[in-house]
Formats: sequence, structure tokens, C-alpha cells
Amino acid sequence: MADLESQIRELWERREELSPGDGDAVALVHAAVELLDRGEARVAELGRDGEPIVHEWLKHAVLLLFRVSALETVEAGPFEYVDKLPLKRDFAAAGVRVVPGASARWGSYLEPGVILMPSYVNIGARVGSGTMVDTWATVGSCAQIGRNTHLSGGVGIGGVLEPPQAAPVFIGDECLISSRCMVVEGARVGDGVVMGAGCILSATIPVIDAQTGEELSRGVVPAWCVVVSATRPRSYPGGEFGLACVLVVRHLEPGERHDKSRLNDILREHGATL
Repeated sequence: MADLESQIRELWERREELSPGDGDAVALVHAAVELLDRGEARVAELGRDGEPIVHEWLKHAVLLLFRVSALETVEAGPFEYVDKLPLKRDFAAAGVRVVPGASARWGSYLEPGVILMPSYVNIGARVGSGTMVDTWATVGSCAQIGRNTHLSGGVGIGGVLEPPQAAPVFIGDECLISSRCMVVEGARVGDGVVMGAGCILSATIPVIDAQTGEELSRGVVPAWCVVVSATRPRSYPGGEFGLACVLVVRHLEPGERHDKSRLNDILREHGATL
């Protein structure tokens, strides 16, 4: 893999010279993307300190794939696509359940036990075992989704492909990301988090403890808590306006199972829903 990494880095330095007809470059790039597709490598992971480690050369490989690939017509049952990249195949062998209307691009990795409702998973993304990507949810390029997590209907997990050194979105294990939540710009959600419907979390959104008023972070939701969308007032020359924040309204015990009826009661107290 070290040899492949050095070759991809060399290709990246001369990427302006490459074209779809460059067979040697295609072979190297495909070899790197196959590692992602099989789950033998990942674009990013969290270090022991909880901070993201980005394997930049694999992002380079994904970006190079677009440069060395030509548009092709792809048929999948009654559907036709025109794209530079193929879709994933052999879901049954991989132990993945895929409902009609769902698609995942080659170069994404779905662990055994993943369930895709009509949804989309982009290249470089990784989805953990037991996770459901529900109807019309989107997992953007290079996003890292944990195990036994539920991305509810219409959830948008942003892709962070460029710049290559930028960390992608991370969603932890055992999370419940409720309908229409948006997590973008490399934001991170810890294990066991419940996000109320419609939360927007980006790298600059403050995460605030409702009990203390303390700003816990920007763009990072701590593990094992319940959060809702909120605003906080800011004064400007033109008046006072409410700016978006994410409010931690309950801390959970690590490993606490999500009881939906109880969670709904908690969220209703704060005017939110699952």
C-alpha cells in the first residue's frame, strides 16, 4: 500500500497532464479506489484523541478518478445513467440489503448488515454494520458513518472531498439522526447521539449545554446526549437576530439504548420531534 500511496501522490502532482486514455494512471487509481470499495482502506478515521486523521492520498485517488474516467452510459434494470463512475454491485454477497431506488457509488464501503432504503451513498463514504440509511437520505463523499446508526428520512450528510486535506463528516455508533437533519462541513457527532428533527450542524455552529449555557464546541456534538435545533440572539446595527445553534438538552448514560417513546417525550419538552 505504501508503494501505491507514493504512486498516487506522484500522479496528483502531474494531474493536469492526465486524461481518460492514460492506461497506467487508470490502473493505479482503480487499485486505490478498490481498497476503499472493499473496506481495506478508509479516507479518514478518528485518532485516540478524537481528532480526525485524513489519509489525503486516498482523497487524491478519488479526485483523480474523475479526471481519468470518461462518461459512460450505465444500465441498471429499467434505469439508465450517464456518469464517469459505476455503481456498486454484488450487495447480496456483501450482506447488504438494498431497497429499489437506492444506489451507492463504486468506491464507497458498506459493512455487512447495512440497510439502504431509497437513498444515496457517494464515493469514499463508509457506512457501518447495522446502520440504516433511510428514505431520501444522502451520505456525501468521504463521510464516515458508524455502526447501528439510523439516518432518518431526508437526512443530509455532507460530502467533503475538496480540499483533500479537509476532514469529512463523522457520525458515531448507536446514533439516531432524525428527519431532515443536515450535518456538513466536516462536523462531528459522537457515539449515542440523538439529534432532533431539522438540526443543522456545520463546522461553525455552536453546540451549547442548555443547563449551563456553556458553549461546548463548534461543530462537534459530544457523545451520549440529546440535541435540538435552537437559536441564540445576536445584536447587529440593523437589529437583534437569532443565529442557529445546537442545544444539548439531555445527557444520556453511555450505552443507554434509545427508547423512541421516551426520546419523543424529551424532545417534545423542547418543542422538537424525532
